[in-house]
Amino acid sequence: RQQNNNNNKRYQNQQPTSQISTMAQTEFDVGMTCEGCASAVKRVLGKVEGVTDVQTDVATKKVVVTADDSVAPAVMLEKLQKWSEASGKSVALA
Repeated sequence: RQQNNNNNKRYQNQQPTSQISTMAQTEFDVGMTCEGCASAVKRVLGKVEGVTDVQTDVATKKVVVTADDSVAPAVMLEKLQKWSEASGKSVALA
């Protein structure tokens, strides 16, 4: 009986399948010139709720963001544009 109670507790916190978000990737062209820029971009985008991963490539000036599908690319672009205004770097959806 004790074991059955533990099994029930284990599944109580799981979400029904209909509520689980899917993940989407969004790519940006960002005028990063150094690892400092890349770190700033990761920090800015990492604060957006729903973003799970930010990959930057300074050489190709590409940023790939993985986020749940509730995060609109326009929201991430807006955050990057604020950083762009302060840094003078270019930002665009790829």
